[in-house]
This record gives sequence, C-alpha cells and structure tokens, in this order.
Amino acid sequence: MAFTGKYQLESHENFVPFMKAIGLSDELIEKGKDIKSVSEIEQNGDHFKVTVTTGTKVLVNTFTVGQESELETLTGEKVKSVVTMEGNKLKVSLKGIESVTELVDGNTIVNTMTVGGIVYKRISKRI
Repeated sequence: MAFTGKYQLESHENFVPFMKAIGLSDELIEKGKDIKSVSEIEQNGDHFKVTVTTGTKVLVNTFTVGQESELETLTGEKVKSVVTMEGNKLKVSLKGIESVTELVDGNTIVNTMTVGGIVYKRISKRI
C-alpha cells in the first residue's frame, strides 16, 4: 500500500497536553486545536514529500527512508534525523518526540507522537 494521497484530520487525542509538553504557546495551542489540518503525501519508492497545512501554517518535509534528512518539527525547528519504514509504518525520532505514522488501510492514516509519556494521536481520512 502506498501512502500517496491527501488526508484530512478526522480526530485527535491529547492535543493540548502534548503541545504544552513540546513548548507551544497557549495562544498557538488555542488557535490550532480545532483546525482540521490536511496532509498531502507524495511517495515515490523510498522518497517522500509530506506537506501538512494547518490554517495558514504549511509544513513541508522531504526525506528518503533510511537516509539522514533535515526535518522541520511542529515547533518550526529544523532537526537532522533518519526516517525508517517497517511494513506500513514510518518511524522517526525528532528531539525526543517519537513519531509513528501508520497507513491502517487504504483510506486511514494514524499518526502517534510520544514525548515523555504523553501520547498524541491523530487520525486522518483520505479526501
């Protein structure tokens, strides 16, 4: 199954505690908590381009599985890391945040991010 497609955030759990834990301001948390972000994923073999649009903020990361890439975090910081792929899961560690993005079926992506015991889960559906 390929990840390629556009997905809209359907639901999420633990948004506020997670965003506080990674250092986002209360103002940004308040603005972002009800926005249905759209993720567009382009996959070409092991090469990925992921564009996440949340309101006016656009986050674009490109990477090749297994190779070091510079990735932008949720806080806007750029970090070098290696994305790995296990079956239908993409895994990466960014500054203490463990992120797993799983293609559950052809139409659903579940992204789970963990920092210090706080688990933030995002479920997005293909649009």
